[in-house]
Amino acid sequence: MARKFNNRSQNNRNQLAAQTKAKSGGNKLFPQLVEKTVTQTRQDIAKMVAARNAFNNSDSPSSYLFYNLIDVIMDDALLTSQVENRIQDSLGTSFNLRKKGGDIDPELTETYQNSELFNDLITQIINSRLYGHSLIEFDWKQDGLNEPQLKIDLIPRQNVLAKKGVMLFDYNEDKGVKFREVPEYGTWILEFGKPGQMGLLNKAIPHVLFKKFAQSCWSELCEIYGIPPRVYKTDASDPQAVARGKKMMQDMGSAAWFIIDTEESFEWAKGVNTNGDVYGNLLNFCDNQNSLLISGAVVGQDTKHGSNSKEQASQKLLSKLVLADMAMVEMYMNSKVMPALARIGVVPADFVFQWEISEDLGTLWERTVQALAHFDVDPEWIKDKFGIEVTGVKQNAIPLPGSNLNVAESFFV
Repeated sequence: MARKFNNRSQNNRNQLAAQTKAKSGGNKLFPQLVEKTVTQTRQDIAKMVAARNAFNNSDSPSSYLFYNLIDVIMDDALLTSQVENRIQDSLGTSFNLRKKGGDIDPELTETYQNSELFNDLITQIINSRLYGHSLIEFDWKQDGLNEPQLKIDLIPRQNVLAKKGVMLFDYNEDKGVKFREVPEYGTWILEFGKPGQMGLLNKAIPHVLFKKFAQSCWSELCEIYGIPPRVYKTDASDPQAVARGKKMMQDMGSAAWFIIDTEESFEWAKGVNTNGDVYGNLLNFCDNQNSLLISGAVVGQDTKHGSNSKEQASQKLLSKLVLADMAMVEMYMNSKVMPALARIGVVPADFVFQWEISEDLGTLWERTVQALAHFDVDPEWIKDKFGIEVTGVKQNAIPLPGSNLNVAESFFV
């Protein structure tokens, strides 16, 4: 049944794409968006407060300030790596597509296992936990002479007022469409996440802004104290002497310099003696806070106080968060995505998405060895599970600890 469906889907995909374009091409939301040029400006805590207030405004909400700020903080290398680690753990896990209550369809699973469509879907579902909300739209796209492929477009979050269910064509204006009321909603247009929530990245904003501040101050400290300024004393009332001194200082190098009168003096204001530790400590604190936020622990970066046991405990905490993400992905895939794909016609009806959770082969092997002393185990299962080719009974096999039974005898009896 699945093979016939796949063949029919491939043969009719061009026709299906053409019909879809004719029926709903004019109602597509993504092509109607006004592309905006975002200028990078200095961000501070005052702008963070203003962005949050605009987002939470009950009368006239605005999301573009907040999500423009999120785009800025995602330039932070550590935050990006933590987010990518969390998402890639889910993308690297295999999944199966099966008939509800039936067997796995290997052909359909292989088709979508490494497809751009499912990778993007899984990513945007997980991003709804990080960003607060994701609104996507299906569309047919064709590359060259290849057959049309179903892909998704993420509606820019700056243009979405999720709490009101409105997508703005230009986020600086109030003209838009109520996307939950259009006929395509639920099939071609899907949303993930809870409307009105800011997501985990909202809590990372102050730490990234403080980190940028610390980096800037540390850089300025290096500029001032790393290359000491030069002082030239001369008769400041003599223009020729000043001009000669100016040219001399310019020709000597790139370090800061100044000219003062012979009767004038210059002194550095006395402050706290530091080599930058205060800034380094602030940088580490901000990095650790963002690691705790995204990964649940400081994973792989605290090399000074790190240990193997700490890393293992941190990886377990991250694994729990990844499993929660995977559970959320499976929920959205089966409640929204798979029914929508069935209505579009690219998967059979009543098919479900299911993660393939990998087994702990080390623990399973220990249990298998213990079971051999008391039970018969199928050699074919051993081969499939562990890749061990069992060719016959080994004579004079070593007995299992605590047992008088022979491994080979108990295995093949």
